[in-house]
Amino acid sequence: MSLIVEPDDGIGPVVSAIRKAKTSIDIGIFRLDRGDIAKALRAAVDHGVTVRTLIAHTNRGGEKRLRKLEQDLLKTGASVRRTDDDLHRYHNKIMIVDRATLYVLGFNYTALDVNKSRSFGVVTRKRELVQEAIKLFEADSLRRPYTTGPKAFLVSPVNARERLAAFIRGARKQLLIYDPKLTDPTMIRILKERVSAGVSVRILGKLGKRGVGLTAEKFPGKRLHVRAIVRDGQQAFVGSQGLRKLELDGRREVGVIVKDPKVVTRMAAVFEADWAETDRARQDVKDARKDEKAEAKAEAKAEAQAEKVEAQTEKAEAQAEKAEAQASA
Repeated sequence: MSLIVEPDDGIGPVVSAIRKAKTSIDIGIFRLDRGDIAKALRAAVDHGVTVRTLIAHTNRGGEKRLRKLEQDLLKTGASVRRTDDDLHRYHNKIMIVDRATLYVLGFNYTALDVNKSRSFGVVTRKRELVQEAIKLFEADSLRRPYTTGPKAFLVSPVNARERLAAFIRGARKQLLIYDPKLTDPTMIRILKERVSAGVSVRILGKLGKRGVGLTAEKFPGKRLHVRAIVRDGQQAFVGSQGLRKLELDGRREVGVIVKDPKVVTRMAAVFEADWAETDRARQDVKDARKDEKAEAKAEAKAEAQAEKVEAQTEKAEAQAEKAEAQASA
């Protein structure tokens, strides 16, 4: 298992995976403006790889933009299907290579998401997750119902709300959260319950009005396009659904819960580095330095006072000894 961090890692890991495919690529695409992805898909088709793409029935750009995406993909030689229109939007971003490796991404295949946004992607060969992703891809491609699977595979609107709620409730020490628009009332209530239980909760992103009392800071970088949670430094969630009602209940979104130490550690490190650049963190550093100076000054004053008292004591003792000597004479 590995982690893709944007914009640090770029599109290279995804392009490389497409180029190395031997038999098949199943890929859900919501937005695409990167020529390197299209070129890699075309090359894969030319080498005999079966490439199946799944695009949403609608997007913010309307039918014209959606039709362009469809035509661009058809030019690569890939097959293209549209999702059903039963949900507000199909917004998940998964890719399955050779039916053996699963990519669960928080970013679109666009220059904006890859080059100028904080986002994550998880790469796994874990069989039960790969098989579940294949099952979901087939169901959505054929417009058939999807039935829930492994607990670590989160699909909106089927099971994500329940499983993310349980994931958050399981925190005992710390929750580090990336979320562009955390507004779901139930999730906010659960987070407040965790805070009351002594759990440290920090949020990078935008928090709804109901979240008053929770610790949240605006993302300090150019743009935030990731939904992720690190729990107690031991487990993490990465996906396309955040703690927002529409993403939990009204759209097709996909995420995974992982326990891989290297992935979780890197996610936590990235969060801490981002947090260190926030206004709150910088003010905390200034306050800490101010407190250190005040403490050092107080210690120096106390030490000087102690030295003064000691000198006075020594002087008094010397005078007493002198007086005693004179009295003996």
